Amino acid sequence: MSDYEAFRARARTWLQSVAGEFGREARRGLDVEQDLALGRRYLAARFDAGFAGINWPTEMGGQGLTHIEKVIFDTEEMGFGMPTAYFGISLGMPVPILMRFCEDKAFVKERVLKALRGEEIWCQLFSEPAGGSDLAGLRTRAEVDGNGWKLNGQKVWTSWAQYCDYGVIVARTDPTVPKHKGLTYYWVDMKAPGVEVRPIKLAGGDSHVNEVFFDDVRLEDSQRMSPVGGGFAVAMATLMIERYVATDSGGFGPHLDLFVDLARDVEINGRPAIEDGRVRSQIARNHAMRAGLESITTRAMLMMQAGMEPGPEGSLNKLVAVRSRQKLSELAIDLQGNAGLAFDPHASQKENWTASWLNAPTGRIAGGADEMLLNTIAERILGLPQDHRPDKGVPFNQIPA
Repeated sequence: MSDYEAFRARARTWLQSVAGEFGREARRGLDVEQDLALGRRYLAARFDAGFAGINWPTEMGGQGLTHIEKVIFDTEEMGFGMPTAYFGISLGMPVPILMRFCEDKAFVKERVLKALRGEEIWCQLFSEPAGGSDLAGLRTRAEVDGNGWKLNGQKVWTSWAQYCDYGVIVARTDPTVPKHKGLTYYWVDMKAPGVEVRPIKLAGGDSHVNEVFFDDVRLEDSQRMSPVGGGFAVAMATLMIERYVATDSGGFGPHLDLFVDLARDVEINGRPAIEDGRVRSQIARNHAMRAGLESITTRAMLMMQAGMEPGPEGSLNKLVAVRSRQKLSELAIDLQGNAGLAFDPHASQKENWTASWLNAPTGRIAGGADEMLLNTIAERILGLPQDHRPDKGVPFNQIPA
């Protein structure tokens, strides 16, 4: 048995031992506050068991292993439905960036340990109402204020901000230079005076995203994590730092086996839907698609094991998987007829076709919209030229709003 397989076996044994306390069945019927409290207890248990910060330095409370072990653990953990969603962004991007770019190492270590144990949560304040997927088009501004900064503006679609203690944020500090050059990167206390968080209720019934307003929020210069005007590079590092994470070829929707079970149970023209050629074709196409995506992920893992850097092919997984999940969920609802219209706002989108379909559009926007992924595929895989950019080299304050 290889070291990686031994690690996988050890992880699976531990996860099985705590699944009854923290897993999918234990979470049924809990409201968000109760589920979050359970999640905090799970992260504390995971830390004590030696499965927290797997690829982080030991001096920061991590395990000092590689990204491969992290992906192995995350993949195994995903199957048990543990209450980790509240902490995924926090531990995935803001906290690693804090370790890399914040110079106050005593502050960093305290924040890291608390984040690993689920005691503190961080958010990522990037998207804005007028910016869409154009991060460099943001309008939240930070102005010099004595020996610090004054922050004003609005962010939107910020996941779990209502439960966050801290966040990382990019703001415009110089509007007279081209848009990529006038940005600066900070961490911000989400409990500071002038910070207001307003949850947004989504079509699926939950409110895990928020709009966040900043009204003369004071930032000390020690909260700056980039050179003044050098924030875009740190923002890109944030988006790339966890590029190859545990993936799900089903787009984080129901497993294909659940569709097969449904097709056996419902009828088309008096016969089981599984006997209809059109339904069987969709099953075959989905199986082939998922197998292809899993092959891409396997290749990326093997490249990392060989010390190589995986390419941009990872963009294919999210793009294809979530689109496919949306179409398959729609077909599942259609097959159920009127029964497919029943909606349980507390149902898991990995188990319920209606919940999966309603929440799929969120998945197609979060972490990079379809259009951004298509651009990545076009430019970095197919070698096509970049789109024309009329704002290239133009001072930000001269770009029409």
